[in-house]
Amino acid sequence: RSRPSRICFRPCPLLPLCRYYSSSKSKLGIGQKLGSRLQVANAKYERFLQRHFPRFYVLYHTFTKGFRLLFQDVREVKVIKTRMLTKGIEFKDLPYRDMEKLRQFRRDMTKAIPLLLISIPPFANYLVFVLMYFFPRQLLIPHFWTPQQQTDFQKVNHAHRAQQYWAVLKGLESAGSHVKDGQLKRSLLDLCNKMQSGVHPNISDIQAIRNLFSGPPLGIKRMNANHMRHLCPLFFLTSYLPTPMIASRLHRHTLELLQLDRSLSRHGQHRLEDSELRLACYVRGLDSGGLDINQCREWLSQWLQLSSRLRESEASLLVHTMVLLSANYLTRRNE
Repeated sequence: RSRPSRICFRPCPLLPLCRYYSSSKSKLGIGQKLGSRLQVANAKYERFLQRHFPRFYVLYHTFTKGFRLLFQDVREVKVIKTRMLTKGIEFKDLPYRDMEKLRQFRRDMTKAIPLLLISIPPFANYLVFVLMYFFPRQLLIPHFWTPQQQTDFQKVNHAHRAQQYWAVLKGLESAGSHVKDGQLKRSLLDLCNKMQSGVHPNISDIQAIRNLFSGPPLGIKRMNANHMRHLCPLFFLTSYLPTPMIASRLHRHTLELLQLDRSLSRHGQHRLEDSELRLACYVRGLDSGGLDINQCREWLSQWLQLSSRLRESEASLLVHTMVLLSANYLTRRNE
């Protein structure tokens, strides 16, 4: 019987190199190559759309940018919420930019979630795309507006809000008949007459009536239903709800604005960028798009001067101040 031949294993010269090469690195390299190829293909696709379908390209670019901004907001809100939970920070104690981010994110999600629910059934997403195309102001959040749409829609939204200014003033004048204190009644009626004459009020004129807004007839939950419905558009809220729900929503949004003012006072108005300054004025009732930045800064200083002295029980005055400080401001500036 012959003996089996020995099998000789020679050391592979590439073995030392293989130690530094792993399957995970291989997958990483493939992923990077695939990602770069997708980026190149996407860039070519965008150039094709821009050249042959310019109007569709604007929509495509706006939507892709909008989703990036939305996902960025989700990440930032997650970080803020995590910090609030781990460090026990309440909403009222947040820095101004974090508080504004949470406030705007909640409003955006309130608007976006119903649209997402509608798109769940099969083939319903096609209907949603049609609705979004024809009703972008009503259905889309600002992330998905073009720059021109943002300017136009802001003007339209403010115009709807400004339609209620004089109804709110009439409501204040009507509430004066229920005021028993003679001095407060005269101060309120004098202020209403000034406003109706086109005069921009002083902060002292508004502070003189602050005691009327902590109870009847002008407390946030003590005013009549019609007056509350005229206040809803100031916060871009619907007025087609039962009165208790309207009162609760107005109270919540007013307290949120008061907390935002206090955070802004701590932050310092001078540290706001121009876009943040314009947004702060717009949120508080002023059409800041037609003003230069110094006018916005002056108006916001007046607002904070009043807001910083209010107690939470007088928060109803804050929502009325959105009318009192805004209605005639442009008239005064143009004199």
